[in-house]
Amino acid sequence: MIGVFHPGSSVVHRTPALVKLGLLAVAVTATALVGSLPALGIVAAVAIGLFALARIPVRIAWRQVSPILWVLAFAVPVQWIFAGWEAAATMGARLVLAVALAAVYTLTTTVSATLDAMQVLLRPFARWVDPDRVGLALALAIRCVPLLADLVREVLDARKARGAEGSLTALAVPVIVRTLRTADHLGEALMARGVDD
Repeated sequence: MIGVFHPGSSVVHRTPALVKLGLLAVAVTATALVGSLPALGIVAAVAIGLFALARIPVRIAWRQVSPILWVLAFAVPVQWIFAGWEAAATMGARLVLAVALAAVYTLTTTVSATLDAMQVLLRPFARWVDPDRVGLALALAIRCVPLLADLVREVLDARKARGAEGSLTALAVPVIVRTLRTADHLGEALMARGVDD
């Protein structure tokens, strides 16, 4: 979901995030319950149609779906051995379709729209959960993933520049120290803006 939004003006892009989340939940549940390959073929046609309607290039769609193929490379043969080819094909198709449907959502919905939708969903539970606080926590978590990746990349670049090819500890210690320092700065910034602990 991080950084994979593909801008566009299609009807899929313009559909509210809350509606898309609901449709995604229904579609993935239906895909999980479908037991026949022909029915899964219909779901596949719908997924392909949504990619086309959203004008998502094939290369970008493939980049979102292809990582699941590594899982299937191991899972499908095992399923085939223990349950037969039809069960293996059904399981593989279900996984690919679930990932494809989720990819349609992430490629056509901004992170901010998703966070707003989550806050709306949590409003009825405001007595027990603060929707704004959860939204802030999710936003920070989403922002910190690429930030942590940048920290690791910087440490690796620094080691390479020094010609050091140390152990895992030599990588982990500077990353942890820099991560904790960044977390302190982030906490201070939040407190300065009136966000309590």
